Amino acid sequence: MTTCKSLLVNISFALVFLFQTNLSFGQNVLQAKIGQCAKNANGNVGVYALVLETGETVSYNGDKKFPMQSVYKFPIAMAVLDRVDKKQLSLNKKISVTKADYIAKIGHSPLRDKFPNGTDIAIKDLVKYSVSESDGSASDVLVRLLGGTKFANEYVHRLGVKDIAIATTEKIQVENDTIQYQNWATPKAMTSLLNIFYTRHKLSASSRAVLLNDMITSTPGAKRLKGLLPVGTIVAHKTGTAGTFNGLTRATNDAGIITLPNGKHLAITVFIADSHSSEEIRELTIAKIGKAAFDYWGGGK
Repeated sequence: MTTCKSLLVNISFALVFLFQTNLSFGQNVLQAKIGQCAKNANGNVGVYALVLETGETVSYNGDKKFPMQSVYKFPIAMAVLDRVDKKQLSLNKKISVTKADYIAKIGHSPLRDKFPNGTDIAIKDLVKYSVSESDGSASDVLVRLLGGTKFANEYVHRLGVKDIAIATTEKIQVENDTIQYQNWATPKAMTSLLNIFYTRHKLSASSRAVLLNDMITSTPGAKRLKGLLPVGTIVAHKTGTAGTFNGLTRATNDAGIITLPNGKHLAITVFIADSHSSEEIRELTIAKIGKAAFDYWGGGK
């Protein structure tokens, strides 16, 4: 009997080892594929992907710092919605936005373009402008409501995500191309924040639904994470893009949660920094990386 038990234990250990070995091998193959895709970017590429239901991950420069650009509007929105949940702000409260709140013309701001002389607008609409349309002016007004960037930064750090730095406003950032490096994150940290947002109930159900919908209906970046996925795939994401000066683009980013065909959810961050490739190639690089992870964990491996 003792011999039989020992044999069963040994077989169990062998099966676990075999499973872990196969899992590790498969993820190494995915990592290698990501590395091949990254070569085309002619810059620095960072990726971190996590299957929320299983904890499976893949990392490619996942612990390195990258400029977030407008991806940082996602944690800023989370911080604002946390204030809403604490009854310190109300989504329906109207905020006076003046011309002084607007970022410079070089920056992206549909709100500024639609209301050049200012307007009164509800906080929920500011969140939508900021997240769905990546509006720099709307994001800065949200930061003003928080009391400054340090409060958004502290909120994220309280959640346990330390490798994200929210330091400057859009108004400051658009005026100087190098300042954007002060707003940085590692791909792993941003994916961790996506996981916290989606699974940890740090926001109320209603606030979570608001932000999730704004991310799903986001219009920028259709050729990035969503670019090569099957039509109808649900992707809740936030992009970030720097301007191109002298052939150098300091940030081309996308971070989001993809609903896989098997019903699981893939949180993934792809950052491309300091690239000399065209926008088409940079976006296609993100799309190919997203598709590789989608195929691997969605049933196409």
